[in-house]
Amino acid sequence: MELVELVGTIVARYHDEYEQAAFRHALTGAQARVLALLSVKPMPMRRIAQKLKCEPSNITGIIDRLESRGLVERRPDPDDRRVKLAAPTEEGNRTAARLRDGLDFAREPLSELSREERLVLRGLLRRIVGEPAAG
Repeated sequence: MELVELVGTIVARYHDEYEQAAFRHALTGAQARVLALLSVKPMPMRRIAQKLKCEPSNITGIIDRLESRGLVERRPDPDDRRVKLAAPTEEGNRTAARLRDGLDFAREPLSELSREERLVLRGLLRRIVGEPAAG
């Protein structure tokens, strides 16, 4: 039970800090998470919804608001022109980088772990969420 409570504490702190960082950039937490996700790789809105565990219609509204601020654009998928990808603009990428830089919550505690400890932790977390281990 203690492990479950510790994970819950980590998740709550992460969300609180994300909300604060987003607020500093006049974004909602959801908008900030979508922007961060897109800064890694442009993707269709359905995939964003799957990643964030929400309805695609919610993502459409978030993308609309990010697009109106010049942070995201819709573009055709080069592999399937029927599909639109959401992708960050240059300003969107800069904002996503500033958001990442503003998230201190995990950086300090993780820096106290050795490289080997961080790799073990990463492997365990990936196993818990069902992702393949890094090669």
